[in-house]
Amino acid sequence: MAKIAVELQRARVLQHGRGWSVTDVICTSGPRDRPFEESHSRVSIAIVIAGTFQYRSSGGRALMTPGSLLLGSPGQCFECGHEHGQGDRCLSFSFAPDFFETAAGAAPRFRTIRLPPLRDLSPVIARACAGLLGSPNVSWEELAVQLAAQTMLITGSNNDAPNSAIARVTQAVRAIERNLDSELTLTALAREAKLSLYHFLRTFEYVTGVTPHQYVRRIRLREAAARLLASPDNVLGIALDAGFGDISNFNRAFRGEFGVSPGTYRKSY
Repeated sequence: MAKIAVELQRARVLQHGRGWSVTDVICTSGPRDRPFEESHSRVSIAIVIAGTFQYRSSGGRALMTPGSLLLGSPGQCFECGHEHGQGDRCLSFSFAPDFFETAAGAAPRFRTIRLPPLRDLSPVIARACAGLLGSPNVSWEELAVQLAAQTMLITGSNNDAPNSAIARVTQAVRAIERNLDSELTLTALAREAKLSLYHFLRTFEYVTGVTPHQYVRRIRLREAAARLLASPDNVLGIALDAGFGDISNFNRAFRGEFGVSPGTYRKSY
């Protein structure tokens, strides 16, 4: 099993320190690859950057989508499956239990296995994505501490959705990833999931924790925030690429998500 894991997964340690590390993990598993059981050796918080997969453990099961956090406690067994789509990419933060307790101010045990793409998490996720893009303004150690503390402040709930619902929402999430630069209508996404508009809205929010509109908007704003930190591109161009028709709407949405204007955000890191 270990050999299979190596072949289907590439991991690159970005930085590490005493009691923590951050690793860029790219998985190429697909529907034909059988999930295998693993175990979290330390406290684990993984930011899903791209792709989707099913995460199962003794704490339940959940669909992992871009912007969500995979949570793992030491000694917890788990498996990840790709029944409905191939590949994913995660930024995996690993903590020694004593370091995590010092950083987060809480015992290193999670009450849930997943946090959905929440507004409170957008700033730290955007900074992580900027670091992955090579931004020199990102301190991985500071980010690891912030992520640990913020995760423990947020109360999650188990999301044990039926596999049929996960399959349908996965199709919609994959369609969003493929067409993020296009207009993503509710009708088109519901058609992709093969659900009525009403049932699609309910199912999508149940599985992911946010509505389709919130999900798309949050992804675009996080990508825009990462570009602000990692590139010299002007704000207007970033706003237009993020799907906003004018700079005022973008500024308003960005401030609502991150608490500051795009310009202030760029200068603050």
